[in-house]
Amino acid sequence: MDVDETALRERLGRLTLEQKVHLLTGDGFWTLRPVPEIGLRRITMSDGPSGIRGTRWDERDTSLLFPSPTALAATWDPELAERIGRLNGVQARERGVHVQLAPTVNLHRTPLGGRHFENYSEDPLLTARIGAAFVRGVQSAGVAATVKHFVGNDSETSRMSYDARIGDDALETLYLRPFEEAVKAGVWAVMAAYNRVNGASMTENRPLLTDVLKRRWGFDGVVVSDWTAIRSTEESANAGMDLEMPGLPSSPWRDRLVQAVRAGRVAEELIDDKVLRVLRLAARVGALEGFAEPPPVRTPADARARLRDAAARAAVLLRNDGVLPLAAPRRLALIGPNAVRFSAQGGGSAHVNPEHVVSPVEGLRRALGDGTELTVHTGVYPHERLAPVPLALVTDPETGERGVRLEFRDAEGAVLGSELRPAAHFVFLGGGVPRGTAQIVVRARLTPAEDGVHTFAVTGTGDFELRVDGTATDVTLAPGHGDPAEALMRPPEHRVPVELPAGRPVTVELRHTRAPGRFATVFGLGYREPHLPEDAELAAAVAAAREADAAVVIVGTNDDVESEGFDRTTLALPGRQDELVSAVAAANPRTVVVVNAGAPVLMPWRDEVAAILWAWLPGQEGGDAIADVLTGAAEPGGRLPTTFPASDDAVLSPVPAEDGTLRYSEGTAIGYRHYAPEQIAYPFGHGLGYTTWEYGPVGVAGGVAEVTVTNTGGRPGREIVQLYAVSGGTKQLAGFAVAEAEPGESVPLRIRLDERADLADDVEIVATRTDIG
Repeated sequence: MDVDETALRERLGRLTLEQKVHLLTGDGFWTLRPVPEIGLRRITMSDGPSGIRGTRWDERDTSLLFPSPTALAATWDPELAERIGRLNGVQARERGVHVQLAPTVNLHRTPLGGRHFENYSEDPLLTARIGAAFVRGVQSAGVAATVKHFVGNDSETSRMSYDARIGDDALETLYLRPFEEAVKAGVWAVMAAYNRVNGASMTENRPLLTDVLKRRWGFDGVVVSDWTAIRSTEESANAGMDLEMPGLPSSPWRDRLVQAVRAGRVAEELIDDKVLRVLRLAARVGALEGFAEPPPVRTPADARARLRDAAARAAVLLRNDGVLPLAAPRRLALIGPNAVRFSAQGGGSAHVNPEHVVSPVEGLRRALGDGTELTVHTGVYPHERLAPVPLALVTDPETGERGVRLEFRDAEGAVLGSELRPAAHFVFLGGGVPRGTAQIVVRARLTPAEDGVHTFAVTGTGDFELRVDGTATDVTLAPGHGDPAEALMRPPEHRVPVELPAGRPVTVELRHTRAPGRFATVFGLGYREPHLPEDAELAAAVAAAREADAAVVIVGTNDDVESEGFDRTTLALPGRQDELVSAVAAANPRTVVVVNAGAPVLMPWRDEVAAILWAWLPGQEGGDAIADVLTGAAEPGGRLPTTFPASDDAVLSPVPAEDGTLRYSEGTAIGYRHYAPEQIAYPFGHGLGYTTWEYGPVGVAGGVAEVTVTNTGGRPGREIVQLYAVSGGTKQLAGFAVAEAEPGESVPLRIRLDERADLADDVEIVATRTDIG
């Protein structure tokens, strides 16, 4: 979007040095300083890879929860990615957000990466095309997209400090490629990462920030730091950083940067360039008076249907012996921890608070109707932490409404604020707590549904007192020594078992004493009802499967496993989920496994079951989308955007060496370039459908491939046509396209080939079919 540069410079000329410098540091956790004298309004940012959370981590501020980015990449559909981006931008505009902190375009260097679900793919071309389309969509709504994390932030262990040692070829052809394509797409902001690359912190990396990003690629937007990633003054300013966030609780810029300019260590012309970039951003998003504002937008009435469709298009059918789509079974056993405690999203800053999440239980009951008896069993208990106390069991002791009473008290116990909250887990980052708060108290009345041992849990860090039915327990929880985000996203937990009778309301109170100067507060009240021992629960699930016409087992991960702040140590499913699958499959040959995870897991039982559907972390409409695919109301439209290894043995490590270096010694050999065939459970690009396809010959001319595909099956279908440049035993994704066709219909495709693909005479362009197992 072009803006009047002369008008921007006129505004710049009206600012003092102090005003200019202070404009380059956040004025709050999510905001930039307004300057009314030049018509600059406050600019607001929000996290956003899976939707727009807004400026508060508050369950009352709801927004759409989209399928995870890896799921979006599994559609292999840039047009869909652009539509999803547009809907994100519309959501941002409606919430007063000018800058969306997405997309994340780091690569799947290793499936152990904690934020694997938040990134698109292991392949730079697929990542680049999906990411660039998402950027175009967001910005079409007048909201800035922020491509992140520039660059080499491909894992979480020691991410604040590790030094990614990346060779020039790998850096250029793999890791920089998605960022370059986002710049070509016109992205308005780039976020610099915490880590180092080849010796220099990314917020002090002049060769990459200035020489590559700004000069070679011609990026004219804002380079913003990841939160607290700037740790120096002139070094970061001279390297090419434009904006320091959040500037709280202290800042290495502001007055220090003013002093550096006055001392000649930073040129004022450089400050002017940074301010112009901020003003250009403001003009683009409608936050600078005198410049055109984006036209009004509104979330469409069918937004939920669009999310449901996207989640179905992302679902990947890994295996099917003919059991899917399910014919209406008389009795269906729905089993598994993720059937009951569904993972719609991963953990970390990408978290969104949707109005409602459709569970697989809801989705299947709706899809199958009254004619199917649906039994539900958890099977095993793999979660490290208890779920927050269910709202159906608790009421506000003051009003009797569903929810809990949250009170903010000073050191003398006086109530500074009080509110009804429909939640039992609370996050306060950089605000939201009344000044003078020394203690936060959660009060509720809980009515047990059954007799027995009810387990309560305190989660968080610091000092707590839990009172249940008049009995007090003092709890002190200390954070770990890892990434600060881990203490926020995966806080420690202490459990308290209490024997309670059914039907008699009891008072529950949790008091948290805040440490002085605490910038972030995260705590919650967990709960689990009386339950069978795990062996007995597993046996009950197997018995239900044995009596059913078919069994659907939903296993997977959760935000104890997939989250910002830490990496996984194994691809194995947590707990006894593998044992559960094998036992159910032995009891019922019509066993379908649905995997609810954002990143690959090991599936040692994959040849024991009738079908495997990979559902990803599918967002708020995931339960309906899964039911649509299982019953055949929707085609399983996805193909794998990343390789699924058969074991942990060949997986690249995300853990730096003792000296803090993380050596990318594999060079460009990541993903499908890395594994030997025998090391792969399911390859990159794999995915089955409910119909069959016939491919015509591939012709190539002028950087464009032409191929015709025909739906030879008996129902409408969706195929992802993938083209690879093959030479000397190596292959590289060169292009792809989506084909949709009715039975018997042929679809001619013209596929733009990657301009960087090797198209020499000895290179063959091969179409890989995905409709065969």
